[in-house]
Amino acid sequence: MDPTPAPYAIRIRGHLGATVLSAFPALASRRHGADTVLTGLLDRSALYGVLAEIEALGLDLVEVRQLTPRPHRR
Repeated sequence: MDPTPAPYAIRIRGHLGATVLSAFPALASRRHGADTVLTGLLDRSALYGVLAEIEALGLDLVEVRQLTPRPHRR
């Protein structure tokens, strides 16, 4: 298991309000059509924690995608 954080995009159905988004302080949010996309660097443990929080809040998970890290520019 790789403990190195990786960038993830997590799509949730619907537009989330500030109160619900406060449950995910380590993630950035943006609206994408009718959905909300949360993005951020997560290790495996943090990813599972976010997914558990989504389930606990009764949110409709649409997609979890590991993003390709952007190369560093010099």
